[in-house]
Amino acid sequence: MIKKNWIMANSSRKIDEALEHIRAAEKSLKTSLLKWKPDYDIAAEEYNKAATCYKSIKAYQECKDALLKSAECHKQNRSLYHAAKCLENVTLVAKELNDPMEIANLAEQACHLYQLQGTPDSGALCLDKAAKMIETEHPQRAIDLYRRGIDVVMIEDRPRQAAEFCSKMSRLLVRLRMYDEAADAIRREIGLNQQGENIPAVGRLAVALVLVQLGREDYVAAEKAFKEWGNCCEAEEVQTLETLLRGYDEEDPEVARRALSSPFIRHMDVEYSKLARDLRLPAGLVQPSKPQVRENAAPSYKSVNQNQASSSPPVMDDLEDLR
Repeated sequence: MIKKNWIMANSSRKIDEALEHIRAAEKSLKTSLLKWKPDYDIAAEEYNKAATCYKSIKAYQECKDALLKSAECHKQNRSLYHAAKCLENVTLVAKELNDPMEIANLAEQACHLYQLQGTPDSGALCLDKAAKMIETEHPQRAIDLYRRGIDVVMIEDRPRQAAEFCSKMSRLLVRLRMYDEAADAIRREIGLNQQGENIPAVGRLAVALVLVQLGREDYVAAEKAFKEWGNCCEAEEVQTLETLLRGYDEEDPEVARRALSSPFIRHMDVEYSKLARDLRLPAGLVQPSKPQVRENAAPSYKSVNQNQASSSPPVMDDLEDLR
């Protein structure tokens, strides 16, 4: 009871403190005869302090409103970096409010402000964090954020960082079983790794692309992907892919199953190892079934000539009787 009363008293005190900061912010925004321009800097700071008070008592909706007002004041003051930082903080509050779509929208706004300020790396990082927050409930929206992240870092000509975004997008597409889009994303990821001269990654992606093409049940495309990128694979990868494709080419499910169960494929990213586990194996050659014969279903067939031969007397005996 004492603890509950203390919590209520503390909440009331924090609310009063937050309201005091809001009143100070509103006062700094007012103009007068001697004050022609609002003081956006002070207002933004006061709104931010109010948001901190609300957050400490888990009043997340009021915290969100205060941060949005602080961001608007920073924008009016041409302090775009701090405005973007406020919007990025709002994404964390939106997570507590269980509003994933708002997280994505705010992250895109923050990224735009970061770009305008000249810090695209911060914008890309903001998109990455937001995509991770929502990829479970709204994977399609997370894919949009990853795609936007690729565009942001490629403006600065950073293919390796773009490849990381593309990798997350590819795996998410495989998880959603959107294999056509996943194949395109993996090919784009291969191109980005080639630009970044990350050849070992290209070899691993060649295996992933073959698995995705088999998931599409396009065995010709799978073989084409191996021929195109197989020279970037290591010896273990080449051996696994050759065995796998031979199993599908010869319609031998055991050979294909043995290749898909190799340690190399089992230790790939979770999405690709699950894809390999769920792949449809080749049907194999169907052996004709033998006809079933019922025992004692009918009497054995006997030749008519055989019966006549057994019933007629021997010719030699008749000649002896005549003598």
